[in-house]
Amino acid sequence: YCGVCRIRQATEDNDLAYLKRLAGIYARRFPEIASASPDQLLCDGCLSTRRFLFCQECAIRDCTQRKGLEGCHECLEFPCTLVDEFPMPAGYKVMQRSIPYRRAHGTEQWVAAEEARYRCPECGHRLFRGAGRCEQCKSPVDVD
Repeated sequence: YCGVCRIRQATEDNDLAYLKRLAGIYARRFPEIASASPDQLLCDGCLSTRRFLFCQECAIRDCTQRKGLEGCHECLEFPCTLVDEFPMPAGYKVMQRSIPYRRAHGTEQWVAAEEARYRCPECGHRLFRGAGRCEQCKSPVDVD
């Protein structure tokens, strides 16, 4: 769910400084991101045409589009090697948790559940996938 991706949140907030900082973090694992232009950091979500450099090439998105599916929740082969080999541990963990939920409860309830899950239990501030601490009140969080 792209709504809890910090890159998309920073794009929505037009926070280019934060995007550059996030790119530095991603570049530790994916060095090609270090030289990304500001336009390559912007992202409106994985199904949009404007995607973060890391997300521009996505075997999972390509697979679902090739199969004419909205997402992995509609695929009879889930979980598959594309999911099992996903390079970001937090993303992998979230897919394992959230895709079965989306299958069972539908997209609308899934989105609502993800939005509720990614709120700080202390102050209610919007969190993001992979967060270990609330940016607002600094409380430790474990929502993934």
